[in-house]
Amino acid sequence: MLSTGRPRGRLACSAMAALVRPRFLIPLILAAGLALGSLLPSAFGDSAKAPTAVRSALAQTSDVQGAPGRTMVLSRVVVPPGVQLATHHHLGTQVARIQAGVLTYTVRRGSVVVRRGESDQSPTVVRKIAAGQTGRIHSGEWIVEQPSDIHEAANRGSTPVVIYLATLLKNGAPPSTPVTLPPGS
Repeated sequence: MLSTGRPRGRLACSAMAALVRPRFLIPLILAAGLALGSLLPSAFGDSAKAPTAVRSALAQTSDVQGAPGRTMVLSRVVVPPGVQLATHHHLGTQVARIQAGVLTYTVRRGSVVVRRGESDQSPTVVRKIAAGQTGRIHSGEWIVEQPSDIHEAANRGSTPVVIYLATLLKNGAPPSTPVTLPPGS
């Protein structure tokens, strides 16, 4: 007699009966429910990632005359509405110009001067943001950040903030370095 790989006769009936016995049925239903519950949120889009800032390195060179061991980078950062940038600093001098939107900027240590206008045409000083202060940097305004300036920023508006950055970093340094300050700093 050839076997088809399926149980036959009494053995098959006993196996089926064991699967549907009440003591096995409840755990089986619970396990199926848990498995389905873990799949449903992603199926309906509930597990969507929160928006984050997106940095694009537009151009860079490690052959910077007069600044050996440094990399010059031109970047664009887009900060969606509601996004908070962590407390950080940069391992080199950075010039940041707001191209669109309004950036809420908090200085934890150091200070920045907010300017408006073309840098080669006597730009206007708009305000200074000192340690412990928060200010808004509007489209067309720019700042210079030094490595000792520890800061954070957020987009509290309803449109994306677009920032253009020119950074002179130590070779191999990341675009920004997270900083953890003690509470109350």
